Amino acid sequence: MPALDSVLIQCPYCWEMLEVSVDPSVPEQEYVEDCQVCCQPILLRVVFDDNLTPHVDARAEND
Repeated sequence: MPALDSVLIQCPYCWEMLEVSVDPSVPEQEYVEDCQVCCQPILLRVVFDDNLTPHVDARAEND
């Protein structure tokens, strides 16, 4: 099982930069993770390309 990758995202609520862990064994994933600063729910959509580079879209949960 591959190790988790760390990715920096920006919270869509408080604009703080956060480090989140993503799992490269799942090519496409979508889940909610609370901001570590303001505790608001962030909808994360993660897609890995052919080189296993993660592309992360972080949005407010209710957008």
